[in-house]
Amino acid sequence: MAAADIRHELTCSICQEIYTDPVSLPCGHNFCQVCIERTWKRQESLKEDHSCPECTQSYRRKPELKRNGCLSNIAKQFFSTHPEQDGTGIFCNYCIHSPVPATKSCLLCEAFLCDAHVRVHSKSAEHVLTEPTASFSNRKCSVHNELLKGHRVELLNEASEKKKEKLRNVLVKLSPYREKTERGVQRLQERMREVAEKAAGETEKVTALFRDIKEQLEALEKRLLSDISRQKEELSLQLTNLIQELEIKKIKLSRKICQIEELCNMADPLTVLQEQESDGTAFCGAEETDDEDRERDDIKVPAVDVDLISEKLLTGLVGIVTDINGSISRHKDEILYSNDINTTTESNDSTYPISCNQVTELTPSILCRQEATVLALDINTAANNVSVSEDRKTAIYSLRDRCRPQTPERFKYYQALSLISSLKPYSNDINRTTEGKDSTYPISCNQVTEFMPSLLCWQEATDLVLDINTAANNVSVSEDGKTVSYSLTDQCRPPGPERFNYYQALSKESFHSRQYYWEVEGSKKGDWRVGVAYPSIERDGVTFHLGDNCKSWCLCKENNDYSMRHDRKVISLPHVPSCRRIRILLDNEAGRLSFYELSESIRHLHTFTGKFTEPLHAAFWVGRFGEPSVTIISSLFN
Repeated sequence: MAAADIRHELTCSICQEIYTDPVSLPCGHNFCQVCIERTWKRQESLKEDHSCPECTQSYRRKPELKRNGCLSNIAKQFFSTHPEQDGTGIFCNYCIHSPVPATKSCLLCEAFLCDAHVRVHSKSAEHVLTEPTASFSNRKCSVHNELLKGHRVELLNEASEKKKEKLRNVLVKLSPYREKTERGVQRLQERMREVAEKAAGETEKVTALFRDIKEQLEALEKRLLSDISRQKEELSLQLTNLIQELEIKKIKLSRKICQIEELCNMADPLTVLQEQESDGTAFCGAEETDDEDRERDDIKVPAVDVDLISEKLLTGLVGIVTDINGSISRHKDEILYSNDINTTTESNDSTYPISCNQVTELTPSILCRQEATVLALDINTAANNVSVSEDRKTAIYSLRDRCRPQTPERFKYYQALSLISSLKPYSNDINRTTEGKDSTYPISCNQVTEFMPSLLCWQEATDLVLDINTAANNVSVSEDGKTVSYSLTDQCRPPGPERFNYYQALSKESFHSRQYYWEVEGSKKGDWRVGVAYPSIERDGVTFHLGDNCKSWCLCKENNDYSMRHDRKVISLPHVPSCRRIRILLDNEAGRLSFYELSESIRHLHTFTGKFTEPLHAAFWVGRFGEPSVTIISSLFN
């Protein structure tokens, strides 16, 4: 009995074996180290708190396992003095006088039974008897901690019919989807055929159009070559007649020269005087011939009429362009068939037809700014062959140079000239008839706004976003990477060589050798700075703030005043901030960095000039007070 009691006290409640490397929990219960670690590992996989399998006391943190040396020595001593009586080493829990090998295990009671106690044990179905096992855990569900259910058996035919019934239900649900998919495939195939037919028809039209253009150009070439050949024949005939007249005159002059030379060589003065009287008429004729020769020398030699040929060439080309214009206008609905295709796809691209008349009427464009419902033209972007009205609502083409100062924003003259020569052929006639005059062609603001994308050289740049790896831990960056604001809570970002210590962040994109501009909007309250910086700018120290070193340039909004900062030099601006939206224009090649306030009319604030020796990044600084923030609105490059 004493041996059985000792064995019970030395048995691990998990594996039902004598303790091996016993450890103690804070609650006082002991377990084999391997058993308790395996139990806790299973609890961790189920995302449960660690708990004692004996008293179910739970621990928020995994407790430290303390090795029970005393209990380990007792277990070893018991093993040496009480060898196992059978192969399993499992004894009946109810035999208290002497250890009796167990023959069955009750999974519900979690007890071992000998033959005698099996006979008197409960015969209820809940008390499942199995062969003796060292652990009951493998017979219980690890999730519900209940006994594993046995397999339910049913006839194959019944199981098959149940499975077939489920499959029939699935078929009923899947059949409509298959039919719908087939109809979708048929519609897309029909659309594909329509696209192919329309594309083939359009190809034929375009081919015919270019064939017609080629034929008209060839016909124009033949007419012009024929005119040139006719002029050549007429001029050649005139020149031949002139040459013949001059040859006859040359013969007469040679004859007279011989007569005069003979008189000059005579030694008899009487003969010379007598000949003078008879040749007086000839001499007078010679003098008249000299006058006639001088008159002939004043007559211009006939030449090919290049101006006439050029005029016919221009007229013919204008006629061809006019015919093409009419053809395109008549068939513009068919040409824009792609609109129908776009509506059947998932693409959001939209096409906007522009008639040739509208394109022809366009003149050099002006960069404009639209704020709310007020649209005003920016005089700083107007080309020198474009005049802007006083109310900045009308742009007019001018044959006179406006002699405005050259700025990075101003359109170049050759761009406007290219548009006029290619889209407005009759401008040559205007130049001939209005030489020295100031002719104007008004453009409405609606036209400027509508056709701005076709006239500007600016293109959408890669999306300008903030680099989270440079953002200080006291600034917050929005999910889209467009807004930086001051944060009262530490963002706990990992440290790195690119991260600022306080207040600042740079853009991911760097600017190299092109023209760039981007627009930002600052908060109404608080202090903020926007500008550019080299990637080598200091991340910490006394002068790492934007504009306080030689590696950054910025516009500073502080106490509702503007100032420009670079290399610790401050330029105060007289402008009172009237708009929170700022445009920054960077021309790397020209070494210019300009800042504009996008109020009702664009206001130039300041331009830095110099040579940029490193790639530049957009830079942002936000102060501590007033909840300051800066948001990137858009970005373009040229």
